[in-house]
Amino acid sequence: MGVLLTERAADHIRKFLDQRGKGVGIRLGVKPSGCSGMSYVLEFVDETQDEDQVFEGHGVKVIVDPKSMLYLDGTELDFVREGLNEGFKFNNPNVKDACGCGESFNV
Repeated sequence: MGVLLTERAADHIRKFLDQRGKGVGIRLGVKPSGCSGMSYVLEFVDETQDEDQVFEGHGVKVIVDPKSMLYLDGTELDFVREGLNEGFKFNNPNVKDACGCGESFNV
């Protein structure tokens, strides 16, 4: 299945990569955090590692490490605007429960 990227998310990431002036893509990962157990991590990537899995959507690369892939397989990364707020939205089919604030999840 892998990780999917909407066109809106790809456009947003591309703008940040262009402003930054370097980078091969964005890393999507998870870390232990929050009241439900795991939270998402996004960071720029300048070099991929041999064990990384690389997915491309709309001309943007999403890099995922093998441990995070267990939690992220099938996830769609979107960028949404709701009123005055905007940000990335993670449509993850593996999530069984999420905290009320939306900052963490468990599978």
